[in-house]
Parts: sequence; structure tokens; C-alpha cells
Amino acid sequence: MTLNVSTPSPPLAVGVDLGGTKLAVCVADCGGTVLFKRISPVEKETSVQSCEQISRTVIEALDQVQSADSQIIGIGVVVPGIYDPTTGLAWAPNLWGNEQIPLRETLESRLSRPVIIESDRSGYVLGEQWLGAGRGLNDVVFMAVGTGIGLGIMAGGKLYSGAHGIAGAIGWFAVDPTMKEIYRQIGCLEAESAGPAVARKASGQLRAGRSSLLQKLVSGQLNRLSTKMVVEAARQGDALAVEVLEEVARYLGMGVANVISVLNPDMVVLGGGLMQAADLLLEPLRREAAEWAQPVAMKKTRIELSHLGEDAGLLGAVRLVFLQQ
Repeated sequence: MTLNVSTPSPPLAVGVDLGGTKLAVCVADCGGTVLFKRISPVEKETSVQSCEQISRTVIEALDQVQSADSQIIGIGVVVPGIYDPTTGLAWAPNLWGNEQIPLRETLESRLSRPVIIESDRSGYVLGEQWLGAGRGLNDVVFMAVGTGIGLGIMAGGKLYSGAHGIAGAIGWFAVDPTMKEIYRQIGCLEAESAGPAVARKASGQLRAGRSSLLQKLVSGQLNRLSTKMVVEAARQGDALAVEVLEEVARYLGMGVANVISVLNPDMVVLGGGLMQAADLLLEPLRREAAEWAQPVAMKKTRIELSHLGEDAGLLGAVRLVFLQQ
């Protein structure tokens, strides 16, 4: 007599990376194998619209994975901004303004499954520590440099978010003793070295009369100047563009040095949109960090680029679910 023994289906998790411009959703197993992935422009006019889009996209993802519905053990979500686990409230000013919303409660009521939420920066470091550059390290940080600057922190093998989910807001590092109005709005380090700072600094130099290839690229219309244009001009050897990126790299290096001195990580992983210009930024950044960081800690810290790229946060969101088991 032959017994038919059914093999239990492996557990799956849904990962949601809610960004300022895109929403990424995936279904993956506990080894990080992605069974389904979808990226859509984010709908962000209101918090209600954002929650509806997340819920709708998660349901659509489950419909695409055969038998996934019964295997899903939870949904991990990473958000840009601050998530306070003590209240369940999420603040994402680039999406729904200054409103704090009960995101976990709202999504759980819509999806009827456990929802685990973290900041996107925590998602980035979790993804890289699981499957990326920091694989297996217990003390690793992820410095995201894009429209803003944030730090995901893993210390002693655990995520660190602070008392109210705000830890890692390093865009507010003070790296210039002269207070400027923009520092009060977005933070000193972010104002000097996030993506928008590149275009802003170059535009200021052009308005001051500096000659540059950039003038031709924008046809005299400085409001068209983008960070991407400055990076491309620097790759072509344009002196103004090179100077701007060298200055940005100095500030970023100071930020990394402060992180190393405070946290003593095994690795600093660098990612985000601006690090697509790593060919121009990485080595100057490393040199500057070595100038400012606590020297023993600096020698023991590796500064590396992200291995997962835009998937770091999404896989980090998946990992959140499996860590709860």
C-alpha cells in the first residue's frame, strides 16, 4: 500500500517598498527567491489613495502566484519617512504631507494578514545584510544617498530605529558651522550632498558667471539643469562639474566618517540614486572619510557599494516578515 504524503507548501511573504515616486511589490520565499514582482508609479495625492494602491497591488500580486494565498505568512512594508512602532503611525511627507496615519492598522484591515512596517532605510540595510554586500554581518549600515539622505542601522544583528523610529536621520548631521536657512528645512548634510544639491551647487556657479559645458546642455535655461547633467559633464571633464562633485564627495565622506566613529560598523554600504555616479564619488568619499573618522574604527570598516540596488528595500521588506517567525 502506498501512502500519499503531501509536502507542506513553503511559506511566502509579500514585500512592499513604498517610495516617493514608485511602489514596488513582490512575493518571495524564505531564501529570497522572488516569484513575482511589480513596479508602478506611486499614487500619492492622499494617504487614502496610497493605502488603496498598496492593498490593490498586493492582491493583484497574490493573484499572479499560484496557490500563494494560503502560503502567505505576512506582509512587510518599508516607507520613506518615520514609522513609530509604539503607535503604528507613519509619517511620509513626500507622499501625504505632514499627516501621521495608522498605516499598519489600515493595511491589516484591508488585507486580513499581519503587516510589519519599518522605515525604508531599515529595509535597505536588512536587504543588504540578508542577500547583498553586508551578507551575514552583524554590524552594518546602509547609507542611502538620493533625493534625501538616510541611514539604516543594524547593530549586534538587530535593526536599530531609536525610541520613536527616527534613528538614522543623518541628513541632519551638522557638517558646516555656518547655519543656512536650507539647513533648517532639510538638514545640513542633506542640503550639501544629496542629489538635488549637485544641481543646486552647479546652478549657483553658473549664475555667478562660471563658464561650463552645462550652459550648452541647458541652452541657457538653468531651471532645466539636473543632477544627471552635472554627472555627465563631469565624466566629460568639465571643470565646474568636477568641482561640484568633489565638494559633494567631501561632505559625504564627512558623513560616513561620523557614522563610523559613532557606530563602529563592519561595513558601510552606499546606495541610492546619486551613487550611480560612484565612478566619480566613491574614491574621494573614501579618502575624506579616512581623514575624519576615528582611525582604528576606520581601518576596520569597509565602505562598499550596494549589491542589490533598487531591490534592497523590497527584499528587506520580505525579510521583515520571516524574522517575525
